[in-house]
Amino acid sequence: MKHRAAVLLGAGALLAGGLVAAPSASATTSCLGSSCNGLNPANTTCANDARTVAEGSGPITAMELRYSPSCRAAWGRFKISAPSGSKIQIKNNQGKQYTTYGSGHFFSVMVNDKDVKAWACGTWKANTDCTDEY
Repeated sequence: MKHRAAVLLGAGALLAGGLVAAPSASATTSCLGSSCNGLNPANTTCANDARTVAEGSGPITAMELRYSPSCRAAWGRFKISAPSGSKIQIKNNQGKQYTTYGSGHFFSVMVNDKDVKAWACGTWKANTDCTDEY
């Protein structure tokens, strides 16, 4: 009991003295604009402030265009459960384009959306649904 109390007191003194710092949360993004091209939004901070800015307009509205204001990047996401072999193409009007294959409610990698327009198209079975530009 005495040993445990000494350890706890010692740790408290180290923290109070600034010798051991607690990890701090970072508010910085992990990419911005073109540096986000091809990155998985789940592996960045971009998903933290993402919002849906456009939806598909096909007979089956399946696609969402997600946008992160802090990263200035966009990606596509299936809002339906897509069957195996489905794909999402994310594009911007600078000619960048990425294709991500998957199934279920999956999403694409990101594309730069800083001062350009981006859109996403999802394809499954014989269906295609594209979002408006944002």
